[in-house]
Amino acid sequence: MAVGGIDYTVKPGAGMLWQLGVHPALQSCGIGTLLIRSAEQRIGARGLTRAELGVEESNPRARALYERLGYRAFGRELDFWDVEAEDGSLQRYETMCTLMRKDLA
Repeated sequence: MAVGGIDYTVKPGAGMLWQLGVHPALQSCGIGTLLIRSAEQRIGARGLTRAELGVEESNPRARALYERLGYRAFGRELDFWDVEAEDGSLQRYETMCTLMRKDLA
């Protein structure tokens, strides 16, 4: 199982990859690479020239994948989103992310 998406409205000229993930049991099978390559094709098909993402600094394995695929760091930012707790309530998750981009042209 893989999850994720592309937001085309965050940065002019770029598609922003978000929440990319592959189930741990399926990691190291090439699924992440296929997911990213597919997203890049979709971004390019819209006439955009850049892909960007934020990778959690606590996830060096994901960062290594992005670097192997040509992404380069250009900054850092605090990111956050809501996650559902076991009791059904929403809790805010905060993390520091390295911002990365890749020119697609």
